[in-house]
Amino acid sequence: MPRLPLLPGVALISLALLPACSTPPASPPRPLLIQPCPAVTACALPALAPKTNAQLADSWQQHRAALEACAAQINSIIHCQQNTP
Repeated sequence: MPRLPLLPGVALISLALLPACSTPPASPPRPLLIQPCPAVTACALPALAPKTNAQLADSWQQHRAALEACAAQINSIIHCQQNTP
């Protein structure tokens, strides 16, 4: 079987293409970002001075809404602390 003569130009081109097949160097690891839980703020209850039964009922609703908002804040912080490694 006859062999074809090897030309120097073809050999150099094939050798020049070999580095393109290698894997790129590994990139440095990205830093891990840990987000802390939100800061705790004091719960404020409204100062009320009802004088009638209607005002008493309204003040009770406002007081209850303020307590529910405070409880929601506390629950969100507890949930964050339990899920933070």
